[in-house]
Amino acid sequence: MAAAAAGRRRLLLLLLAVPWRWRCSPRRGSAGCPPAGQVRAAFLRFFQERHGHRRLPSAPVRPRGDPRLLFVNAGMNQFKPIFLGTAHPRSELAQHRRVVNSQKCVRAGGKHNDLEDVGRDTYHHTFFEMLGNWSFGDYFKEEACSMAWELLTEVYEIPRDRLYVTYFGGDSSLGLSADEECRDVWLRLGVPASHVLPFPLKDNFWEMGDTGPCGPCTEIHYDHVGGGRNAAALVNQGSPDVVEIWNLVFMQYSREVEGNLLPLPQHHVDTGMGLERLVTVLQHKRSNYDTDLFTPILDAIHKGCGGPRYQGLVGDADVGRVNMAYRVVADHVRTLCVCITDGIYPGLSGAELVLRRILRRAVRFCSEVLHAPPGLLASLVPTVVEVLGDAYPELMKNADQIMDIVNENEAAFLSSLERGRRIIERTVQQMEPFTNFPAEVAWSLYGNLGFPLDLIDLMLEEKGISLDSAAFNELALEDAKRKAGGPQAGHLEDSNTCLDVHSLAQLRSNNVPATDDSPKYAYTLGQHGQYEFSPCQATVLMLYRDQSLQKEVGAGQRCGVILDRTNFYAEQGGQASDQGYMIRLGQQDILFPVESVRLCGGYVIHEVAAVETLRAGDQVQLFVDEAQRLACMTNHTATHLLNFALRHVLGDNTEQRGSHVTAERLRFDFDTKGPVTVEQLQQVEQVVQDVIKRNEVVHMAEVPLTLARRVQGLRAVDEGYPDPVRIVSLGVPVESVLTRDSEAAMQTSVELCCGTHLLQTGAMEDLTIINERQLVKGISRVIAVTGGQAKKAREVGQCLAMEVDSLSLRMKQRSTSIPEMQKLSKEVGQLTKVLASTAVPQWQRKELQTILKALQRTANTAIKKLEMQQAAEKAQSLLAKHCNRPVIIDTVPADSLSILMKVVNQLCDKSPGTSVLLLSPQVSGEVLCACQVSKNCLPVFSAADWAVAVCTQMEGKAGGSPIVAKGSGNAKGMQGALTTALEFAQSKL
Repeated sequence: MAAAAAGRRRLLLLLLAVPWRWRCSPRRGSAGCPPAGQVRAAFLRFFQERHGHRRLPSAPVRPRGDPRLLFVNAGMNQFKPIFLGTAHPRSELAQHRRVVNSQKCVRAGGKHNDLEDVGRDTYHHTFFEMLGNWSFGDYFKEEACSMAWELLTEVYEIPRDRLYVTYFGGDSSLGLSADEECRDVWLRLGVPASHVLPFPLKDNFWEMGDTGPCGPCTEIHYDHVGGGRNAAALVNQGSPDVVEIWNLVFMQYSREVEGNLLPLPQHHVDTGMGLERLVTVLQHKRSNYDTDLFTPILDAIHKGCGGPRYQGLVGDADVGRVNMAYRVVADHVRTLCVCITDGIYPGLSGAELVLRRILRRAVRFCSEVLHAPPGLLASLVPTVVEVLGDAYPELMKNADQIMDIVNENEAAFLSSLERGRRIIERTVQQMEPFTNFPAEVAWSLYGNLGFPLDLIDLMLEEKGISLDSAAFNELALEDAKRKAGGPQAGHLEDSNTCLDVHSLAQLRSNNVPATDDSPKYAYTLGQHGQYEFSPCQATVLMLYRDQSLQKEVGAGQRCGVILDRTNFYAEQGGQASDQGYMIRLGQQDILFPVESVRLCGGYVIHEVAAVETLRAGDQVQLFVDEAQRLACMTNHTATHLLNFALRHVLGDNTEQRGSHVTAERLRFDFDTKGPVTVEQLQQVEQVVQDVIKRNEVVHMAEVPLTLARRVQGLRAVDEGYPDPVRIVSLGVPVESVLTRDSEAAMQTSVELCCGTHLLQTGAMEDLTIINERQLVKGISRVIAVTGGQAKKAREVGQCLAMEVDSLSLRMKQRSTSIPEMQKLSKEVGQLTKVLASTAVPQWQRKELQTILKALQRTANTAIKKLEMQQAAEKAQSLLAKHCNRPVIIDTVPADSLSILMKVVNQLCDKSPGTSVLLLSPQVSGEVLCACQVSKNCLPVFSAADWAVAVCTQMEGKAGGSPIVAKGSGNAKGMQGALTTALEFAQSKL
């Protein structure tokens, strides 16, 4: 037996043989140390080849179907549906038993936020790689621990005496005993008892969230010092000498809403080991930044900035924070590369906002600490691609795009910094002495310009001014509350339509079959072209209310209804769910409204308001809202057609980023290098309309997933598909696109899709894009309407175009009346607002907006010219009246303060040594005031003081500079104001 075991071990080592020695020389930086790429590869091969795990690629760092998360922050994120039991039985996900991968992870923002710690030490990162192996209802503690120990000690050859393992020590408050099963496994593997340590709940019990699957975990820690010492006392004490390298989680409980723990129906294993820490151990380093995952990037930073080299200093030893800057920039550029590649671009909300802060933090350290020229950050991208590209080849395809986005955002930030500095300077000049900097201005700088708060504090500190921190914090709190109330706030699942893991397990153990929802596709075209939806008869299998399965629900209560079959479409694939009603057979006059429909673990749950008692076993007949269903079908087929048209017009690199289909409209997000032009929008609509006119047949068929993915030109988004999967092809039979080497799918729309669609495109009638905008740099969103709504949008667009033409004609007549031109200018502004908020073709909106902007400029220029002419005439008259007096004080008719100011300016231009103050009474009873003081009279004579003295006499207000000022007051005090004006001037001259 022993010989056989030894033989198996030798075979394993041969299978995992690599062209380098794992055991490194004790000298730091030895050339014999394994490169990070081979460390990663050996982990994946060990589990794939030796232990039969299926190797999966990393999921993108943009979470799929989980609005609670900003980024994928752990390897288990993509497997949540398995842990929760909600994976569709026919999906690829549900087939997994043993899985291994290296997952790209980002921890910045949200619960796991390492952003501000990055750079201060040598081990925090915003982006990191999580090596993980999983068991879904397959092996458990014995095998998981054994595999981990084998890999670390026999493949990676880490000295056993440097490893310590922890296990859950129990929690009496929860009634949980110590995980002695896990402890005994480690002891049987030969780990000394002094290296097997119990720890409490906070250290060795892992939870997915406030509720859901959870369980005890066992961690493996590494002692960097070694030398035969016992470092057990340093485990979990925050010592940099003894660090956790691997966490093995045993999911065996579910945390309920009430806080109690229930055993899971199926046990899972979820392990995670940070590649960066593992490589640090295997390369005999003490800092992650000293490994070959970072050293090429640090070298590139040094080359780009020309400053001192990176020395690995931290804290007070890091004079000028130069080493911290190296770490920040190296870490952040990795994060930027990965996020941008996965479709998260710097923006204004959610993950995009966090990424913008990461980019701007890196830019600040580049410019302010490293004194690097603009563009350093983008210049590092090729180095990051070289380091990570073999593991994540998608980085290689997107390198140029990443560099463009980084450069554009850096330029925008540097411009914002300069603008922010000017705003701070102007605000400080206008502040009263001994007051705090206004919180509203600081918040605007922070929120709108992305101006870093610490930079605001620093600039104010240099001026000896403090920020009103209490008011600022209050604004921050209000903003947080507002965002918390937004559409992503908590995103609590409806308790009646989302089955919990225990209910799902109970349904399966009771052999309750998954819902047959194939009748949702049972509709036909009638003799006259109308769609006919057949009602569906079904049996109530179970009712669900307040997170429990029930056989009966009373009248007046809301519940989820699980049927054996349904013709209702459950919300998925971006299409809104059906609505409608069900009736109990034999009770035609009692309707049970179906308000929403969800799919959970293969079961379709209908949210119903029970008008009478509902029971399991009831026979019901289902009726979908046909108008709503048909509208959704129309808009979903239109979405496929729009996807094809955009790729046809903008190029094959135009990839879908998301979509949402409702009865009212459709939304489509896609990659783009810039705003879509008017001509491109028109071309896209024309492509769609051509297909509509041809009334193409919409072909649909279920095929094996592996076969479907071989189709050339197939459009598929990043989501889990069932197997077999449904293919939707416009105009070309599915058999034709499946033919080997067929390019038919390149010439039309062919997509994997579970949605409901038209049977022929002609029923769409029309499509128009009513809005297009860039969500963030590189991603655009279009909103479109079809049928009657599209026709109405075109009609409204034509009406608005006629109004713009009329306005253009009147503008060309060049009125010589200022009020008339001001009226036209106001009409332009009103029409611009109407155009911005009305559903019209987007290409037409852009055209009309361009015309209106030109009209607004023409009106403003004409008004300014007429005002100058009027001002010149009045100035000439006043000059003749007052000759060359040193002070002119008078009243003059003027339609606006702008004209009055121009009269004053022209008087002073024509008589440079004269100081002028003019009042202009208005029909409303208001008196306008404008003044200018000759530069020869400064600083004794101030225009601002002059205007304040005069307007105060009229119970009004004024302000300005020492040279020019303006204000207003009440006509009752005008005579006294004229006297005050003269007396004030005489006192200063």
